[in-house]
Amino acid sequence: MTMTDPIGDMLTRIRNAHARGKSKVRMPASRMRERVLQVLADEGFIRGFTTTEYDGGKAEIEVELKYYDGAPVIREITRVSKPGRRVYTSVADMPVVYNGLGIAILSTSKGVMSDAKAREANVGGEVICRVF
Repeated sequence: MTMTDPIGDMLTRIRNAHARGKSKVRMPASRMRERVLQVLADEGFIRGFTTTEYDGGKAEIEVELKYYDGAPVIREITRVSKPGRRVYTSVADMPVVYNGLGIAILSTSKGVMSDAKAREANVGGEVICRVF
């Protein structure tokens, strides 16, 4: 099966796992997914993730979800830039998510990073998703 939006699929798997109260969720691996998950781990929205490689060149990522007092740490995770409509931003127009309580994940020329790190590096880029 061909997947047109692997990042959107990953975000949906995380949302669905949180809705069911799961502690871990698995998905096919890709470098872009790993980079987005690394930003989520660095910002404290997930516990961590591990990549497992299988025979035949297939790889899988297992994400450990994070809960606080029984509620998911990620309250909302939405895709901003989609395959049908790419959304780009400059440093001056960079979105502030929930008055600074959330983050926007950007794909920049210096790698995938949160909006705060992109402001520090003075780079804009494609807004991948918003997390709160």
